Amino acid sequence: MDLINLFAQYGPWSWVVGGLVLLGIELLAPGGVFVWFGIAAIVTGLISFGITFSLPVQFAVFGAFSVLGLVVWTVLRRRAPADTDNPFLNNRAARYVGTEGFLSEPIVGERGRMELGDSVWRVTGPDLPAGHRVRVVGFEGTLLRVESAESDRTGVA
Repeated sequence: MDLINLFAQYGPWSWVVGGLVLLGIELLAPGGVFVWFGIAAIVTGLISFGITFSLPVQFAVFGAFSVLGLVVWTVLRRRAPADTDNPFLNNRAARYVGTEGFLSEPIVGERGRMELGDSVWRVTGPDLPAGHRVRVVGFEGTLLRVESAESDRTGVA
């Protein structure tokens, strides 16, 4: 028995059962896509109980509700903030903004190195000698921007 005859024989119930099957697939392969197809199929079946549509119109209604659900879900997911207890997990350089440390190599020509944690980082900033205390003020990829965290004896930073 092909799909068209199945829908013709069972009418709106085929949409409802198909929607429940799609919701079951969402349980096995979560990702938020099949749930919208399942809801669209169930809504199409419920509408078909009250209003008699031809099969092509039913598929058009199913398609419209599926696309509408996916678009709404995508927009809401993009607007939702990321829930995490470690927002800088995959961005180590961002973790160090505001951190102070000492230069392991002098900054010459706006390039130098400093140790933070168990890593040596390339840094950019004003020319400063090795051992000078600096503060990380930003980053560009894996290059940390630093500024002096010390003030000299005259009170000028």
